[in-house]
Amino acid sequence: MASLAGRCMCGAVTWTYSGEVTRNLVCHCADCQRATSSPLTAFLGLRPQQLSWTGDVRHYESSPNTFRGFCPSCGTRLYFRSDRWPHEIHVHAATMTVPDDYRPDAQVFLPSRMQWLDQLSSLPAHDGFRQKPAVPAESL
Repeated sequence: MASLAGRCMCGAVTWTYSGEVTRNLVCHCADCQRATSSPLTAFLGLRPQQLSWTGDVRHYESSPNTFRGFCPSCGTRLYFRSDRWPHEIHVHAATMTVPDDYRPDAQVFLPSRMQWLDQLSSLPAHDGFRQKPAVPAESL
């Protein structure tokens, strides 16, 4: 049994969970890419009845009977829920208190996976943002 917790970026929304994790997957579908402005989304499959939220969580229907939750204060994407999986809610792993504890065990929707992800390991890597702005700061 897992005991997990997480929050949005601003801390206005928090979540706690105690129970079995039903799946750990990375989704490459076009809907998740668009919804998160990211090439992929890492999810934890959790049982809704064992998940507790604090704060104002909003959601929108991104497709019929499919909902995406978010914090209205900071916009952090919190979860994906669909009537296709009524006994699961897919919480974004990046919202975990310790997101480095997450270990995916599957990838889905590989046909829409961004091909440039394969090149990341060959790119220069830095511990922080080191590029100079393309435009001088005084002109902004």
